[in-house]
Amino acid sequence: MDHFPKTSVLYVSYPMLPVSDSSCGGAEQMLCALEREMNARGWRTVVAACKGSRVHGELFSTGSPPQEDDRYELREPEHSGKILELLRASNGGIALVHDKSGAFWKNAEKTRHPVLATLHLPRAFYPDSLFERLAPNVFFNCVSQSQAKSFTDLPRMLGVVQNGIATERFPLQRKKRDYLLWLGRICPEKGPHLAIEVAKQSGLPLILAGQVYRFSYHQRYFEREVEPYIGDSQVTFVESPSFAKKIELLRNARALLIPTQAAETSSVVAMEAMACGTPVIAFRRGALEEVVEHGVTGFVVDTLEEMGAKIEDVKAISPEACRRRVEEKFSAGRMARDYEALYERIRPEAKETVRLAA
Repeated sequence: MDHFPKTSVLYVSYPMLPVSDSSCGGAEQMLCALEREMNARGWRTVVAACKGSRVHGELFSTGSPPQEDDRYELREPEHSGKILELLRASNGGIALVHDKSGAFWKNAEKTRHPVLATLHLPRAFYPDSLFERLAPNVFFNCVSQSQAKSFTDLPRMLGVVQNGIATERFPLQRKKRDYLLWLGRICPEKGPHLAIEVAKQSGLPLILAGQVYRFSYHQRYFEREVEPYIGDSQVTFVESPSFAKKIELLRNARALLIPTQAAETSSVVAMEAMACGTPVIAFRRGALEEVVEHGVTGFVVDTLEEMGAKIEDVKAISPEACRRRVEEKFSAGRMARDYEALYERIRPEAKETVRLAA
């Protein structure tokens, strides 16, 4: 594709967490996967992120992550301020900004660079104030059809680009071990306490793997609802698994459980599990029905009782069918091509809207 000169695309991360392939957050994982793929496609990629992040192109460090995640109000202005300084000094070397931070787009009026803001969260998770008085050079996209239904009122909404993963990094495994897996951020809305309940009902071992972020309410939840069950004969906790450890857990599990309480806009971990040939049993929340093909790559259920009842049924799920669905719909290559098309689209539109607003 003959796009504008391959100078730079600047990716903006969430200001509180480093970016790497071991990140627990979906937005951080997607930034990592997309930046890797775009860099391989010949783009010069720059990632504005916390110190300690690991990227394939250039890292622009905006400072150290805070020791307490509750300090977002102090950290975010520092993060955004340094990014704006970089943009002012870029002298045309940065073609566009791809914002995956959840809020940087509010600074779009301070730069003439086109800003594409990917919305990773349900509408209810964003303060209404973020969508007031939008600059003419900010554009949006969603990551699923179910999410997009709640953002139809936004100007310059460019549509849906579904998330994708680097399938070659998630090898297929047909033979499974006899344990259940829950993997992700350990917080109330992700439901690890419910995964424990399902495991107790089924009598199968459960591995909980993930990270307790430094948010005080996450830590209190972990201490109250999860930690008391760790270390018994049934529940094992793997804290902040490396990428290699995550692959091992995903490949060998009988099933991945997603008892989420949130209206998920996507599910990277479901894609990763299916790429490894591991079935997924998920609650019917948000976009999970778009990711998990019921009866083919796992099951979408409504209650804990149904989730427990489907554990035996996953033996009939074909690992090859799981893998095929990810290769066909959720590859990082497809995601990169879709975003590249949006990058092409916003360049002339951004120039025109900024000119009219001047």
